[in-house]
Amino acid sequence: MKVEQLRQKLLDAARANPPVDRVPYAFEKRITALLTALPVPDLWTQWSRALWRAAVPCVVVMLVLGAVSFFNSKTNANGKTVTEEFSPDFEQTMLAAVEQSGGGW
Repeated sequence: MKVEQLRQKLLDAARANPPVDRVPYAFEKRITALLTALPVPDLWTQWSRALWRAAVPCVVVMLVLGAVSFFNSKTNANGKTVTEEFSPDFEQTMLAAVEQSGGGW
């Protein structure tokens, strides 16, 4: 069977059975019952689950950084523990571009 013949038969069948204007019995009740049966998502529960899942990696990162800062200490000639400060290195790195350009603020 050719595609055009099949198309024509389908169109003839559709014209022979026009759509009905009336609504089936209790259609609105069935639809509203289906809508009320759908579960409502609880946003607080979703947020709390996500935050608890994010807490584990945060604790791991905190422990790793704490261990690095603890073992980063050095002993000087007097036997005292000297911890290197991170802030001067950070400030020097952040202001390197300003110093290279020769300008200020």
